[in-house]
Amino acid sequence: VTSDFFIVPTWCEPPSAAKQIIRLDPGLAFGTGTHPTTRMCLKWIATHGSSHRSLGRTLDYGCGSGILAIAAKKYGASSVDAVDIDPAAVTSSSANAIANHCTLQLGLPDLAVGAYDTVLANILASPLKVLAPLLCGHVATGGRLVLAGILERQTEELQSAYAPYLRLQILDTMDGWVLMGT
Repeated sequence: VTSDFFIVPTWCEPPSAAKQIIRLDPGLAFGTGTHPTTRMCLKWIATHGSSHRSLGRTLDYGCGSGILAIAAKKYGASSVDAVDIDPAAVTSSSANAIANHCTLQLGLPDLAVGAYDTVLANILASPLKVLAPLLCGHVATGGRLVLAGILERQTEELQSAYAPYLRLQILDTMDGWVLMGT
């Protein structure tokens, strides 16, 4: 992900340059770190989590394998709620959190309550548009929202959908995908 942050399957040895690793085997849920949207989110977490400003209380909405939630916890989030509409994803996230010695609060979307310092959602543009009021409602004053699963050609659609709540900007691009946020 970065020069010292690696996603490593359990059957491989981590590279010597690895200062931070996530052990993750391919499974049923989305998120092994190879897709550009996941990589951009992980890079954002590594950059912002290791900066002077903490990730604080974090929400991973649509957690899939739990990779973003695990990364957030490893990079200093005080607590992490990871939710998904798919119970199999919640099960996968739980197993991956245990394998990475991370304590996460996992469950279906109704687990997400209140305001969060960091809200992460790597889904797809259509659900992200529908979820705009809900996701923005979870962002604490001064908090950050990070969205992925957006093709470059969908940027303006997302900015329009979120405009009543906050101003989205492009944070990163990779292989035709964009990372957007505040």
